[in-house]
Amino acid sequence: MATNSNKTIQALRLYGSKDLRLDCIQAQPCGADEIRVAIAYCGICGTDLHEYNYPVLCPKPGEVHPLTGTSLPVTLGHEMSGTITELGGDVEDLAVGDAVTVNPAIVERHVGLPPCEDCSAGFPNICRSLSNYGLGGSCGGFADEVVVKWYSALKLPPTVSLKVGALVEPLAVAWHSARTANFQEGQDALILGAGPIGLAILQVLKVFGARHVIVSDVLDVRKKHAAAFGATKVVDPLQDSVKVVETVRQVCGDRGVDVAFDASGLQTTLDTAIACVKPRGTIFNVAIHEKGLVVNPTQLSLQEKVFRGGNSYTNEDFASVIAAISDGRLEAESMVTAVVPLENVVEKGFIELLHKKSNHVKILVQPIRQVS
Repeated sequence: MATNSNKTIQALRLYGSKDLRLDCIQAQPCGADEIRVAIAYCGICGTDLHEYNYPVLCPKPGEVHPLTGTSLPVTLGHEMSGTITELGGDVEDLAVGDAVTVNPAIVERHVGLPPCEDCSAGFPNICRSLSNYGLGGSCGGFADEVVVKWYSALKLPPTVSLKVGALVEPLAVAWHSARTANFQEGQDALILGAGPIGLAILQVLKVFGARHVIVSDVLDVRKKHAAAFGATKVVDPLQDSVKVVETVRQVCGDRGVDVAFDASGLQTTLDTAIACVKPRGTIFNVAIHEKGLVVNPTQLSLQEKVFRGGNSYTNEDFASVIAAISDGRLEAESMVTAVVPLENVVEKGFIELLHKKSNHVKILVQPIRQVS
């Protein structure tokens, strides 16, 4: 059924640095290869906070995104779940009423262009033109609904709730990180930073069969979650008398861990990661850096340590996460520390996280009419 062309929806739109407004806007039409999804939940990501402070991935004032043609204001929100309410005529394998999560990536396929070399090779996550719903796309999850390409949606089985469905995206980042780092069963890991992504990596590493996972963070709520999610040891580098490097040696042996995941992006965490990785081990960057860091390549070369990073995810990672949640290998809902209505998202979501980060792991935003 086509949507009434006069329908309006609520959407949280970014107009520029520190300028967020909850607007009433026209609902988008649903094209032949698109679906309309009533948003159930959408998580606030650290990227959203960065964009609120200063747009980087969103179009800058006066500019147009080269792939999507989108300009400010844009609707934010890319960690979303919901229920399909409308299908375009060319949609395959989906039905009205299906619960879905959305892979927010936008590449050439989404705008009718041929795929680039990386997309053709199965790596759309590093497409040079990459954008995302909720950052540079025509819609975002901090709204009553979105209209997205049908192939951007992945069905949620009955065993995965809509609330947990909004956590699939950050968990897919973690799954992709562990997979790209080539983490193997029985190996040891260090996670520097127990924010939402660090905690997601911890949970994923347990699914991958990690032997020991040491987590470092300074915030009490995150340390408590790390312990609850099964970290072998949780270290506070500012308070504990036994520091991170010494703890790694005590727990994992003098050679160190197989992989150190830097989810903080500080000079100190990078230095710690390099020091804690065994010869031929991997320092894996997950963080988004606000400024450049210093690396002495000799520290890597002498013991053939590998420094690499990963970017977002592919549909393979989404599918793996959904399967792991569905069969009970991955537990995610306890990451949620608050659910706030869309109408209060600026004060109780963005401002809360900017000023009271220590109280939260993940805040979900919920349109007020949703009850599931």
